[in-house]
Amino acid sequence: MASGSVTGTAAATQVAAFYRFSTMDAEALPALRDDLHHRAEANGVRGTILLAAEGVNGTISGPEAGVQRVLQRLRQIRGLEPLEAKLSWADRQAFARLKVRIKREIVTMGCPTVRPAEAVGTYVPPAQWDALISDPETLVIDTRNSYEVAVGSFKGSIDPGTESFRAFPQWVEQQLRPLVQQRRPKAIALFCTGGIRCEKATAYLLQQGFAGVHHLQGGILRYLEEIPEEHSSWQGECFVFDQRVTVNHRLEPGSHSLCYACGLPLAPEELEHPAYREGVSCHHCIARFNDSDRARFAERQRQLDSQHVSTGVADTTAPR
Repeated sequence: MASGSVTGTAAATQVAAFYRFSTMDAEALPALRDDLHHRAEANGVRGTILLAAEGVNGTISGPEAGVQRVLQRLRQIRGLEPLEAKLSWADRQAFARLKVRIKREIVTMGCPTVRPAEAVGTYVPPAQWDALISDPETLVIDTRNSYEVAVGSFKGSIDPGTESFRAFPQWVEQQLRPLVQQRRPKAIALFCTGGIRCEKATAYLLQQGFAGVHHLQGGILRYLEEIPEEHSSWQGECFVFDQRVTVNHRLEPGSHSLCYACGLPLAPEELEHPAYREGVSCHHCIARFNDSDRARFAERQRQLDSQHVSTGVADTTAPR
């Protein structure tokens, strides 16, 4: 059974976030892509599934039976038999479209010599995570993007301030290596939303000669699922790459909205900012776009309002 299995209502939409690093047959990927697309479409499932020689990464949503059929097909592939999914529920379809794509990497770091299927850091289950990160001799690192960190994180963790996972190797060389040399930590503990970025990051750190590298097994989503809120060291909400935008500690849709101009999350009070116009601008991006851009965004928003459909970055599976 997939981890994170919960019971939903008959009208609920199941959301499954999953990944696994495994050496895949590159020549077989086109046929697998077509099969998965047909299976998902036939079962009312939307979202994005990324396939690469290093494994699979995806977030999909739809009727529970349909989501499970897609996961069952993936688990029939050699090396993906142990594939686990973090399951949650939404009151509507979380994605506007279905995309199954073949990529160079299932999460883009831009370091082709890093092979997580061969060596990664030590997995730390959620039940043991707080003990590890509360140790003053542990260096705790949030491997997510800065806008995700701003929504919520573990107390005392380091925010690399990166805008994409591609920037992580540069941050390691410029910031982390000198910090490790200065502090000499017993352990380095990495985490991310669903586990994929921190797992690949540990593979990179091992390749670069770092020791004592650990990562949160199943990521923040599994931690929130397994650790009672009253005993949790998590603070805030967790950004997710679908139309829920964020989830709270109970994995219910959170309080944040999305600016569909720049794709950044907005807290309720930020919707009151003078720069905010739904689908057009917010205080994060008001200076990034010109009047022509905003006119296009406004027209897109008018079309969406008339169709009662939300689209935008929620159509794109990003790293978790």
